[in-house]
Amino acid sequence: KILLILGFLSTLAVIALIAVAVTQNKPLPKNIKYGIVLDAGSSHTNLYVYEWPAEKENDTGVVQQVEVCKVEGPGISGYSHDTEKAGPSLAQCLEQAEKVIPSKQYQETPVYLGATAGMRLLSLENKNAADKVLSSVEKTLRSAPFSFQGARIISGQEEGAYGWITINYLLGNFKQVPYQWHSGWTKLLHSLKSVSETSGALDLGGASTQITFVPNGHSAESPENLLYFRLYGKDYRVYTHSFLCYGKDQALQQKLARDLETLENNSLLDPCFHQGYERTINISDLFKNPCTSAEKKQFPFSQLYIQGEGNYQKCRRNIQKLFNKTNCPYSSCSFNGIYLPPLQGDFGAFSAFYFVMNFLNLTSEQSPVALDKVTSTIESFCAQPWHEVKPAYHQIKEKYLSEYCFSGAYILSLLENGYEFTEKNWQRIHFLGKIGSSDAGWTLGYMLNLTNMIPAEQPAVPPLSHGSYVGLMVLCSLVLVAVLLFAWLLFHKPKCLQKGVV
Repeated sequence: KILLILGFLSTLAVIALIAVAVTQNKPLPKNIKYGIVLDAGSSHTNLYVYEWPAEKENDTGVVQQVEVCKVEGPGISGYSHDTEKAGPSLAQCLEQAEKVIPSKQYQETPVYLGATAGMRLLSLENKNAADKVLSSVEKTLRSAPFSFQGARIISGQEEGAYGWITINYLLGNFKQVPYQWHSGWTKLLHSLKSVSETSGALDLGGASTQITFVPNGHSAESPENLLYFRLYGKDYRVYTHSFLCYGKDQALQQKLARDLETLENNSLLDPCFHQGYERTINISDLFKNPCTSAEKKQFPFSQLYIQGEGNYQKCRRNIQKLFNKTNCPYSSCSFNGIYLPPLQGDFGAFSAFYFVMNFLNLTSEQSPVALDKVTSTIESFCAQPWHEVKPAYHQIKEKYLSEYCFSGAYILSLLENGYEFTEKNWQRIHFLGKIGSSDAGWTLGYMLNLTNMIPAEQPAVPPLSHGSYVGLMVLCSLVLVAVLLFAWLLFHKPKCLQKGVV
């Protein structure tokens, strides 16, 4: 009788434990926090909204992008002659953010604006105009219902470092976490990856480009290109360099400025544009910023008339002249005498690297496209006459479409001639648009840094999660009940189990 009572009480205890476990592990109402970052690039501005569970702050893999809004019009540096309009141009995207974020959380939602190479150039060219643009932007951001945290021009080093932080955070390289968007072989390879291994970052904008990675060894060469981070209890020594004027738009301006010097009249047969394409540009526009002002001379004509030739090989030869490889004061250099340690590990290439390669169908998540196929694809695209290209991509603005041949050739020149990627290590470049739901870029890393969302030390974690603990307790209780019932059956067999009873 005592064992029967004990068994009954144990069963009641298990039922109670299961009820507690189910109640305890019911999803709680979402307590979400939000953050806003505006990426004020040279050609346009994007607004990003991020969210994360408030109870999981300072934990990896919980911040995700929930909204992106492209601001209409040029980048804020494009308002240098009408500075008062820079701020109001952001209003529509700020209104979009208001629709995404609950109104009761407006005041606690930080908003940051980081301006990149377009504003760096404007600041060099006309600091007064740059200050007025930032003042207009700040006025608009302060009038929004969010918590304004600053609008400033970030350095090229910061842009490179924050891009590196973003992609490694999203890939789980700082602290290995299984992600819902990793599947199959990707998940297996990711789980086998050394915790200390990070991915390099390759960023390409309109006015600048950045290369950032953790090099092998401890060379003391060029300390100004090294940054040090302590993230999740691990030290990282990161090489980064930003090349101002080597974004794809400014590189084209540089190439055209050099081409002008070889002309006897105002007509240029340009191999980097499709055959049959024509464009006229003002000479004064070509030399108006610091990237080309050194080449400025007096010309007997005010406009340059460009006719496309569509010759990839000639285009590459022209572009390669932009990279000065003659003088290197270090053991190894990229170009223009800038130190570059030996390339190490995988690289995520994003922003314009991705947009151009994706347009050319040269991005693949399964396995990177081989270098020879990339080259032949771009060569074939450049060889297409303009009267075929234009109707095939009628949905793309003519200016952008006409420059994909140059941009593709420029990307290959930058990666091969500038950074010295080869057939051998080309497969280690992964062209990334998004990682999970978040865009690859510097903005997430910027917000993570400014909100202290990445701790220097590894957060303390209990051996078991709450759910695992409750589940284990229930399992142990079930085992206990089973043992008690077995013991009762063993010592008090029911009549139906006794010998001789039919």
